Amino acid sequence: MIAPPSKKVILLEFNELTPSLMDKFIEAGRLPNFKKFRDQATRYETLAAEVAPDLEPWIQWVTVHTGLNYKEHQLFHLNEGHKLAAPRIWDIVSRGGMRSLVFGSMNVNIQSDFNGLVLPDPWCTEVKPSEELSLLFKFIQKNVLEYSNDRVPLTKRDYLSVMNFLLKHGLSINTITRILKQLLEDRGGRFKWKRAVLLDKIQFDVFRWYWLRDKPSLSTFFANSTAHFQHSYWRNMDPDTFEVKPTNPKPDEYENAIAYGYEQMDELIGQFMKLADAQTTLVFSTALSQQPCLKYEATGGAFFHRARDFKQFLQFAGIDGFTEIAPVMTHQFHVDFPNETLARNAADILSKYIVNGEQLFQVEQKANRVFSGCRIYRAIDLSTPISNKDNTESAPLSRFFYRMETNKSGMHHPLGMLWVRDASSISNGSASMDHLELKRVPEVVLKAIGLNFTEYAGLDKSR
Repeated sequence: MIAPPSKKVILLEFNELTPSLMDKFIEAGRLPNFKKFRDQATRYETLAAEVAPDLEPWIQWVTVHTGLNYKEHQLFHLNEGHKLAAPRIWDIVSRGGMRSLVFGSMNVNIQSDFNGLVLPDPWCTEVKPSEELSLLFKFIQKNVLEYSNDRVPLTKRDYLSVMNFLLKHGLSINTITRILKQLLEDRGGRFKWKRAVLLDKIQFDVFRWYWLRDKPSLSTFFANSTAHFQHSYWRNMDPDTFEVKPTNPKPDEYENAIAYGYEQMDELIGQFMKLADAQTTLVFSTALSQQPCLKYEATGGAFFHRARDFKQFLQFAGIDGFTEIAPVMTHQFHVDFPNETLARNAADILSKYIVNGEQLFQVEQKANRVFSGCRIYRAIDLSTPISNKDNTESAPLSRFFYRMETNKSGMHHPLGMLWVRDASSISNGSASMDHLELKRVPEVVLKAIGLNFTEYAGLDKSR
């Protein structure tokens, strides 16, 4: 058997960072680490094959991990990664006799011979985290899924348990200081939106601890906070582009939110550059990017209405027998049932709920799973009653739903960035930029380790 390659790769999955904003902030001197990384890297402009509504990160990151476009992998929703048996890059690394550390990557799956540790994305319920990361996973999941609620559903005991874990797994003095500073700054909830970057910092500390312990050949690290800022606050950053002006209670507070997000990502890039040794290649990828969202301006901008507790609504609607409710992005949910008949019945009931004569829910039913969420993307008076066409019982929208604070202002764009920095030859960075189909990213990642993607992916086809 051929000895495994000694080279290592850390794939930095900084979701949806945007080339034009990256250039703007680098030129303004706000991103010194990104500038250094860019100047030392071979750079590509990646292009996703899909357009909306198929242009979603949980679709494109599957392409990055498998080399399959959507028409081939057919995963349309988040939390469906388990449905695709095709090998991911970490499965191929396992077949090469090496170890991986998958940290937060989106819509993942792992094969039975996977060698390493996995921390799925916070929206995942079907692929379980490695046992030693389960406590951290629960903490991250609760914070991400409930970030827009007044409080995160974690007990004091939960916080004590996760703090004990973090202190034993690399939590740094710098991160502790940043958390305390945020808590002081956040009194009254004014700067609650900044909390998203704290999770990135916590995850980096734990990632670094495991990376130094295991020295895996392939590692991934996913960060989504700045993508969230772009979706929410592009309007505040660039109000002249939009007809509808910012609707935040204090719009000036968010004017620099996106720049703040990029600066936090810049700190992370700097930490990864310090972490990487001469045998480690850093691959920075965004999969896709964003642009101003203007298509809802004529109706006042897009707003999301999110269920306070979807289980309570299902009980109100007379829907029972469900086995699991899994929140997805922003306002949507998966609801699982033990059989297709119960799922079909639930989908039928949900599809009949109306507000002012308009259907309230988007509803999709496949086998024993129902995918649903509020389909009305304009601001609705929360005192408006909701009712079922077949039932006279009604309730105000506010009983079960709340409107999220900001109206959507960033939307997806198929262009992405891919920068490859080989620590053993960092003077060979390229000033020019090549173009690359997104589905070819696995070739670039595995080549940096010393594996041939086509050869190893072909092993799966022969089985």
